[in-house]
Amino acid sequence: MAAAEPTAHDLIAQHRPTLDQALEAIRTRAYWSPHPEHPKAYGENGSLDAAAGKAAFDALLNTRLDLGQPGTDDWVGEETSPYGIALGVTYPHADVDVLLPAMTAGQRAWREAGAEVRAVVCLEILKRIADRTHEFAHAVMHTSGQAFMMAFQAGGPHAQDRGLEAVAYAYAEQVRTPGTAEWSKPQGKRDPLAMTKTFTPVPRGVALLVGCNTFPTWNGYPGLFASLATGNAVLVKPHPRAVLPLALTVGVAREVLAAAGFDANLVALAAERPGEGIAKTLATRPEIKIIDYTGSASFGDWLEANARQAQVYTEKAGVNTVVVESTAHYKGMLANLAFSLSLYSGQMCTTPQNLLIPRDGIRTDEGPKTYDEVVADLARSVDGLLGDDARANALLGAIVNPDVKARLEAAAGLGEVALASREVANPEFPDAVVRTPVIVKLDGAKPDDEAAYMSECFGPVSFAVAVDSGADALALLRRTVRDKGAMTVGAYTTDPEFERDVEEVCLAEAAQLSLNLTGGVYVNQTAAFSDFHGSGGNPAANAALTDGAFVANRFRVVEVRRDA
Repeated sequence: MAAAEPTAHDLIAQHRPTLDQALEAIRTRAYWSPHPEHPKAYGENGSLDAAAGKAAFDALLNTRLDLGQPGTDDWVGEETSPYGIALGVTYPHADVDVLLPAMTAGQRAWREAGAEVRAVVCLEILKRIADRTHEFAHAVMHTSGQAFMMAFQAGGPHAQDRGLEAVAYAYAEQVRTPGTAEWSKPQGKRDPLAMTKTFTPVPRGVALLVGCNTFPTWNGYPGLFASLATGNAVLVKPHPRAVLPLALTVGVAREVLAAAGFDANLVALAAERPGEGIAKTLATRPEIKIIDYTGSASFGDWLEANARQAQVYTEKAGVNTVVVESTAHYKGMLANLAFSLSLYSGQMCTTPQNLLIPRDGIRTDEGPKTYDEVVADLARSVDGLLGDDARANALLGAIVNPDVKARLEAAAGLGEVALASREVANPEFPDAVVRTPVIVKLDGAKPDDEAAYMSECFGPVSFAVAVDSGADALALLRRTVRDKGAMTVGAYTTDPEFERDVEEVCLAEAAQLSLNLTGGVYVNQTAAFSDFHGSGGNPAANAALTDGAFVANRFRVVEVRRDA
């Protein structure tokens, strides 16, 4: 006989300690994670080990993923892995006029369950996802093009951490106001005025998650779990090239919700036919009250302008910048930058694009270095890092789509090439498109070059921009963040006054800053519970992952007053 599914009371007993640890972590900002990063940590207590996870992924190929959703009117799916494999998985296509009413039917019971029950149900969803981390890693790898280890970590434990972080913030914001209060106002000689008041967090409605191609779980889980934990139903609209990871997530969520006694339709999938473009249609539906989006600036701007009935959270494009003024660890700086430029072929919203370097050179622990020397040494550092094809494949992954490849090839015509991109063969996946980064030298004083370095060139493309001085670098940094936005800013300096100045620019323009990174922490990586991903204060994103502002407006507090 199968074991009985845990009740809400069981889930509280099981997951409340983890929730409490997450609440403490967001308070202290210290390192903490309940999800192991190493693949060998899995395989016990019901979790899938490497072989079982790969077998589970293989078993999904060329199958129909039936989620049991209402309103299914077709089966769709044409995903092809950036590594050259046709996944062959088909997903339910929904008649939204049927699906959306079904999603709202269970919201009252979900609201009445309260913040704690919603939180622990979310934690049970995350636990069951974590038990299948190896399976999810292959799903992320073969939809995003990430190399396996990155797909395992970023698509698995790091994404799960971000989801749990969102649950913790959601819980904290909902319990900030007490559930009940006895109110008494003295009236002098008369009897006091007395009232009993109740305060209930009320969800906005149905949340729409518009997924991205490159980080479907890492970027998707914060919004999904923030909305669900605050009482909202969630409709997941994946990127057409990265459906599988989020479809598996929806399947787990529906399973857990039903087992805990709630309506499975509180979470549903909206897969689309080729070229259908349902995101715009869904985004303006009156039932949709929250939208989470990661992707291009053009569609993010459209959502902000047109989805007027919804609270819209966007992470869009930015021009990430590193200022190189001086360094006390030249080799460490070069190695750190080389890794940052190479990781996942630069296909991260946090990868540095512009390197602002004084044309007269910089001071280093190895003596003065000219602009040309710095750029040439960085090129050699990238070459050295990626010189071995096996290591290059493990760092670069595969180019996610033809647009990235086209931008990479066009970049060589924008200026003097300091480091040419080369093809890397992948013996395991011969159809994978793997390319090393290109570094192009541009002049910050030339108006013709500005069009290149002041636009996001998503992918393995970096511009070494010569500037007249450190002060000019700061002025260009300020203008870049203000006009174009930035998810990350880096700076290298040995001058305390310059350090204060670059910090002031980033504080004034609300950009997250990393200073003098020369070790194993990189500007394009952030840690859940401690680092904020984006700030919500510049054009690159209107929200941060994850903070109180990201969750607090997903619900409102409704008060009921009664005479005592």
